[in-house]
Amino acid sequence: MNSTKSRTREAIDSLGYHERDTGSSGVQIAILTAKIRDLTEHMKAHHKDFRSQRSLRIMVSQRARHLAYLKRTDPEKYREVVAGLGLRK
Repeated sequence: MNSTKSRTREAIDSLGYHERDTGSSGVQIAILTAKIRDLTEHMKAHHKDFRSQRSLRIMVSQRARHLAYLKRTDPEKYREVVAGLGLRK
C-alpha cells in the first residue's frame, strides 16, 4: 500500500501543475497506472479474486478514456505522459 502512495506522490511531482494537483488528466492517468500495476501483481498471486479482476478492468478502461481525452485535447502532454509512464511501447 505504501508503494502506491509513493508512486502517486512521484506522479504528482513529475506531471502535476502544482503540489496538490490530483485532478489533471496526466496525474489521474499516472495514479491509475500505479493502482493497475499493484493490482496486477495481486492478481498474479490470487487469480480467482474476481472482484479485484473486475476492478482492474474498470481501472484499465478509465485510464484508456483519460488517455483518449488527453490525446484529443493536448497531444504534447499526451506524448509526455505516455513516455514518462512507459505506456504504449
